[in-house]
Amino acid sequence: MPGKAMKGSGLVVGLGLLLAVGQGEKALEAGSCRPRASCRDCIRSQPSCAWCKALNFTKVGESDATRCATREELLQRGCALEEVVEPWGRHQVLEDTPLSDSAEQETVTQLAPQKIALWLRPGEQHSFSVRFKRAEGYPVDVYYLMDLSYSMKDDLENIKKLGNDLLAALRNITKSVKIGFGSFVDKTVLPYVSTVPAKLRNPCPDRYEQCDSPVSFRHVLPLTDNASEFESRVSQQRISGNLDSPEGGFDAIMQAAVCEEQIGWRNVTRLLVFTSDDVFHTAGDGKLGGIYLPNDNQCHLDTDGLYSKSHIYDYPSVGHLAQVLSASNIQPIFAVTGSTLPVYQELSRLIPKSVVGELKEDSSNVVQLISDAYNSLSSTVNLEHFQLPPGVSVAYESHCEDATRSLGGHSGVCSGVRINQLVSFTVTVQADTCLEGPQSFALRVLGFTEEVHVELQTLCECPCDKPEPHATHCSGGHGTLTCGVCSCSPGRVGKLCECELAEATDLEAGCRGGNGTGPMCSGKGQCVCGQCQCNSNVRGQHCECDDASCERHNGQLCAGQGRCQCGSCFCNEGYTGSACDCSLDTRACLQDGVECSGHGSCICNKCQCQPGYFDRLCSRCPSCRTPCEEHRDCADCQAFRMGPLSQNCSVACNHTVAMLVPEATVNEQWCKEKTDDGRILIFLIEGTEGGKVPLKVKDKDAVADRTSMFVLGVVLGIVLIGLLIIIGYRISVEILDRREYMRFEKERERAKGNEVNNPLFQSATTTVINPRYNED
Repeated sequence: MPGKAMKGSGLVVGLGLLLAVGQGEKALEAGSCRPRASCRDCIRSQPSCAWCKALNFTKVGESDATRCATREELLQRGCALEEVVEPWGRHQVLEDTPLSDSAEQETVTQLAPQKIALWLRPGEQHSFSVRFKRAEGYPVDVYYLMDLSYSMKDDLENIKKLGNDLLAALRNITKSVKIGFGSFVDKTVLPYVSTVPAKLRNPCPDRYEQCDSPVSFRHVLPLTDNASEFESRVSQQRISGNLDSPEGGFDAIMQAAVCEEQIGWRNVTRLLVFTSDDVFHTAGDGKLGGIYLPNDNQCHLDTDGLYSKSHIYDYPSVGHLAQVLSASNIQPIFAVTGSTLPVYQELSRLIPKSVVGELKEDSSNVVQLISDAYNSLSSTVNLEHFQLPPGVSVAYESHCEDATRSLGGHSGVCSGVRINQLVSFTVTVQADTCLEGPQSFALRVLGFTEEVHVELQTLCECPCDKPEPHATHCSGGHGTLTCGVCSCSPGRVGKLCECELAEATDLEAGCRGGNGTGPMCSGKGQCVCGQCQCNSNVRGQHCECDDASCERHNGQLCAGQGRCQCGSCFCNEGYTGSACDCSLDTRACLQDGVECSGHGSCICNKCQCQPGYFDRLCSRCPSCRTPCEEHRDCADCQAFRMGPLSQNCSVACNHTVAMLVPEATVNEQWCKEKTDDGRILIFLIEGTEGGKVPLKVKDKDAVADRTSMFVLGVVLGIVLIGLLIIIGYRISVEILDRREYMRFEKERERAKGNEVNNPLFQSATTTVINPRYNED
């Protein structure tokens, strides 16, 4: 039965997840089937639980709670297969219209089946398949939402001319295309725009330039297939302006999404092209302008197409916007300039089925950008769920043509899907608890309006729960029979309502063991009509056999590898021990066919290491000698008659055979060991030969250790180099000093010659005439 197979696999997956996080005790409780008092409680407890409704199933001392067990256990205990009550999850396809090849058909179907009824047991997983195929020529609606702040002035001139080009580009893909237009700036309050009356009328920096008044959002043109009308209406638009850099684009996107009637959205592929050269305001920014009410997710366009309550409601958050766009099946294309591209790329990761393209500074590439973005969006198929009831989870497995499969995700994704290419998804649903009445949820491919409606009910009642009053099985009509269990009439007691309440106390002696002197039903049950009705997991005439008192290991009864019977574990094949905690398998002890690395024994699939060894495979021993260290002395004494074993080499080294090798290529496999007298011994261990270990010893390499000489040589070399550097430095300084001194002497000699010939250096002479001498 496919339902049973799915149930079993779901249980295994559930157990694996619990054990993976280390919750061993909880995993045991989640995966086991404990006795329950009624069939209803039994099937609600675990998907693995079944109920035996056979009339005479329970034995002496067993309570009716033992009717609840796994299917395999019930069959083993003698319950007939037809008496096992075990409802399985199932589904039924209620509507499955064939998929369409072309959008020109009267009714286009791209997602199938359209309606499914699903029944689930709590905790059970059940799967069904969903198919999708892109129909050729599927209609497209494009709403162009443009930032008209002053920095977009040159872009507006190009947008005014793109109507025909954009429609022509999209008509290469589909014949049915409609295009609309809207614009935005920001909220018309401080500090976003200037509220000076003159600036509100004309926010342009140059007062002689005419600009439109700023608006939060203006719906200009509903969706139309008339390119001339698009160009005419857009050509009437003028640029506007605001104060701060971020724009009010989120307000505009929200209104374009929720005002479906005014925009004219059809039930087709919906694209919203958002163009801007700056970042955006988001929820909380409205408080700067005294706006604190959260966005109400409602349409507030007046008769002129203006967002009339932008001064009352705050900007929407990213999460709110993503939810609204997804619910409206609108796929945004963010066409933004390079400076803001990283910001919008991060935004796109938070909004499903959105793409970002780099817009040139003058928007000249917008047509090609929209065409490429549409092709990218339409070739990616995202199957997701909506309106999921509480306690229900959904996982997906994608089956794409390129053989890539995504398992267990929150959505099914196939990329690069071509027109008329069939892709399928396996949808797995699980309900953790019983649901109150029928519930429903929907599956939808993002960007398309078609849905798969799933009607869900949980199986929380037994098929045999219809009571049979005055049943003959209940001692000739003294009780009501429900799923094999008697509910006694007033005044009657007993498993089969076989005795009256008044006489029940007179029969208690039969419930005591030990010649009537022991405790009532061993203290593990109740005495009813002279017979013990034992507690859960207890059986026997006097409830002396406890099937839950066995030894536990890691919190599990009999380590989960055996059955507990009367306090003793009966282990499964391959296990032993009082708690079935010892595995007879030895694979965990082996590596390359060697058990515990040859340094221990395998007990209960774990290595018990020899002294000095540790690690999982006894592979580490810090105090143990390496093979090179073990054979060093034998190689030395047999090859060179040296070393500590040289006096009794033949006796101490009878397990090795050493051979001198004049020339050999030494690699990392060769041993290089230092002897007691400082020599370096180089040899190779070649394995075993005739019970002896052959050793190849390299000749003429057992020389004295020259480490100290090498270190001394390095030190002397460094000192010598230092001295040479100092001497060289002093010589160069001496040479430079001599050159400078010789140059100084030459300059001084030259200066002396200049003093003789240069009148500036000659002394001034003054002649004085004495009149006395003239008289003589």
